[in-house]
Amino acid sequence: QVQLVESGGGLVQAGGSLRLSCAASGIIFSSYTMGWYRQAPGNERELVANILSGGFTNYANSVKGRLTISRDNAKNTVYLQMSSLKAEDTAVYYCNANRLQGRRTINYWGQGTQVTVSS
Repeated sequence: QVQLVESGGGLVQAGGSLRLSCAASGIIFSSYTMGWYRQAPGNERELVANILSGGFTNYANSVKGRLTISRDNAKNTVYLQMSSLKAEDTAVYYCNANRLQGRRTINYWGQGTQVTVSS
């Protein structure tokens, strides 16, 4: 059974920092692209950042320079270090694991963790 368990969300003032963690089980973690998505009320879910199995990272323009994604394959964990937070970063943050299998993409999602930034 695959599980992605997020932690580290909470309430923070604008300009503050948080670190999200996502612990994965039931998958060969090192072979998956790991990502963080977020969804604010009334908005679609959007990609925040992802990190490929080889370590290459990709960020949404809105978070470049403020958020950093990393992974620890020995701990089956992906992190999102969030700094200089803004009110518009308020959302539910979801962990995602995905990989290609033939012609299809396998996707797993965590349950989400709330991040609220007060201005």
